[in-house]
Parts: sequence; structure tokens; C-alpha cells
Amino acid sequence: MKTIFHLAFPITDVAQAKAYYVDGLGCIPGRENRHALILNLYGHQLVAHTTKETLQPQRGIYPRHFGLVFTEEKDWKDLLKRAQQCQLLFREEAKDRFVGTPLEHRTFFLEDPFYNLMEFKYYRHSEAIFGNPEYMQIGERGL
Repeated sequence: MKTIFHLAFPITDVAQAKAYYVDGLGCIPGRENRHALILNLYGHQLVAHTTKETLQPQRGIYPRHFGLVFTEEKDWKDLLKRAQQCQLLFREEAKDRFVGTPLEHRTFFLEDPFYNLMEFKYYRHSEAIFGNPEYMQIGERGL
């Protein structure tokens, strides 16, 4: 049995969320009502729940964001191209991190209309996804 990831996050408008996540990001829509929308993001369940709270942008990409780690570089490039073609808001453009080390990976960040941040990665060496504990670098802050 395949285990899938579930993430719920805040939105203020179901139609706007559907346009962004389905038309823009390429999610497959599931059930929806006026309060929530279920989305399939590469086989993982996202649930966008409406809130009446005023949503505020984060100052930076840390500490909170979510996303995917692609195991095939082509899939990462395809999503990058789609995001560019759909003119989605890039919080950080595509770049390579830790070049020349076993932790080398490609990454970009998107920001949805509700200030939710998403990171999409591809590691050159798959063992770095969870391994390489002898290295301490994680994210932009490095150490």
C-alpha cells in the first residue's frame, strides 16, 4: 500500500484557489464546497480550507513552506516550465544550492494568492534527500 501525504492550508476564496492550484500548478481537483477544496498534487492530498482571518505574507521563506522533492529532474523542469508559462508568482527563482557537494540540488519557491509558500526540489544525489548526516547545511541559512 502506498502512503500519501496530507496537508491542509488556509485560503480565503475557493474559486481563486482552484484557479491557482488546478489551472496554474496542475493539481487534479477533488471534492469541493464553499468552505474547502481537495486537491491531488502528484498523488498527495492538499486541502485548502477557507478562513475569515486576514492572511499575512511571511517575511522570508523560513520557517514555513511545503512542497515536493522530485526524484526525476525532468519532472522538476516540467513543473518549473509550467509555473513560468502560467506566470505564477515566484518567491525565489530557480537556482542550484550546494553546488559541487553531495547535497547539490535544484530548487524554486512559489507563493500562492494566499501567501502559502511552496518549494520544489530535485537532488542530484538521491541519498541527500534524507541522508548525508556528516553535512550540516540545510536551506539558505546553511549551518
